[in-house]
Amino acid sequence: MKTIPALFPALTALAFVIGSLPLAAQTRTVAAKGAAEWPTWRGTTRDGLSPDKGLLKEWPEAGPELLWSFEKAGKGYSSPAITGGKIYLTGSRGGKAEIICLDQGGKELWSTPIGEDPEKGYNTGWGGGPRGAPTVSDGLVYAMSANGELTCVTADKGTRKWSKDLVEDFGGKVPDWGYAESPLVDGDQLVVTPGGKDGAIVAFDRKTGKELWRSKGLEDNAQYSSLVAADVKGKRQYIQLFMNTLAGVDAKTGKVLWTSKWPGRTAVIPTPVYQDGKVYITSGYGVGSKLVKIDGDKAEDVWENKVMKNHHGGVVLVDGSLYGFSDGGGLVCQDFETGEQKWNNRGEGSQKGAVHYADGMLYCMDEEEGSVFLVEATPDGFKEKGRFPMPEKTKLREGTNGKVWTHPVVIGGKLYLRDQDLLFCYDVKG
Repeated sequence: MKTIPALFPALTALAFVIGSLPLAAQTRTVAAKGAAEWPTWRGTTRDGLSPDKGLLKEWPEAGPELLWSFEKAGKGYSSPAITGGKIYLTGSRGGKAEIICLDQGGKELWSTPIGEDPEKGYNTGWGGGPRGAPTVSDGLVYAMSANGELTCVTADKGTRKWSKDLVEDFGGKVPDWGYAESPLVDGDQLVVTPGGKDGAIVAFDRKTGKELWRSKGLEDNAQYSSLVAADVKGKRQYIQLFMNTLAGVDAKTGKVLWTSKWPGRTAVIPTPVYQDGKVYITSGYGVGSKLVKIDGDKAEDVWENKVMKNHHGGVVLVDGSLYGFSDGGGLVCQDFETGEQKWNNRGEGSQKGAVHYADGMLYCMDEEEGSVFLVEATPDGFKEKGRFPMPEKTKLREGTNGKVWTHPVVIGGKLYLRDQDLLFCYDVKG
């Protein structure tokens, strides 16, 4: 760990789910308590929206202050989970996929192996290491290797509690670029997507690892999206996107409630966005996006177009507008209800990357440059408010073509950026 002096200029929730509250109620509870918690992928409700307030609305020329950096995060793409005053991430070091725990100052406290990692990457060698972020809930941490090894450890010391293998135990098949899911904790359940004919989605008792149900009748192979939970007319369900299917399953039994067709190509990656009985999905390789209205066991397409073709940088929904990078379109603002494009920006350094939201602003990571830029979250047009480069980029580069793929996270007044073995922490409260 390398500490940066405080004045040196800068040069990548509560317990995870609060019982069975509706998602909107969960968000209100987090905001009301003011806790600086980010316990899983895309935050407590998996929407990519930070509850932080009082953040900088414009950055100085050199960018926000760099507080510290950690240089041994290993190969991988995990964004951090931050809760209980600790930082959790996954990475591959010495051929082992690991859960790594740091304190708030970036000092490593412990690490625990999840399983083996080839480190030379998957498919055509596009980078080794775990893809998914860990999930932290009620004193336990859950994480998955790219090979589908699922592990539960204690949050204080990393003591292993239980583990499963999604391929050997549940008939799953490792996707071409490795499993990329972040496990979902919902009440007493842990839910993941092994994929396959034995049931594409599986739920466990999160404390013991005991299998609770499988989604029989849903046999799609796993892609790279993570599950989201939703309450639709008082009924809890889990929503997942596969290559050719968007599906909702009953949270208590795994029964398939509804499906909607999707013409996915090559890889389907972004996590679905749910709001008020509607699900938004998008994927790259020329596919596009669509909005689906769900009602009981029925799913009806509201609209479908190619305004947003998001590869893997994710999309956030803010006050009726969607923001994300579209292949060939740069940063795009799209209307949630109609699918209409409000604006796009294809300027230099704004071609493709990941998007995060906090306090009225978009935190955008350009994957080519490794630069981060701040943009107002408004449908009225592209309004940039500052930009800075990562101080350095990782040396662990096999298969990544030099691109920065980890999503940024803002929580507790701090911005966390990761590029493989490097993790940076910035002060964005000022």
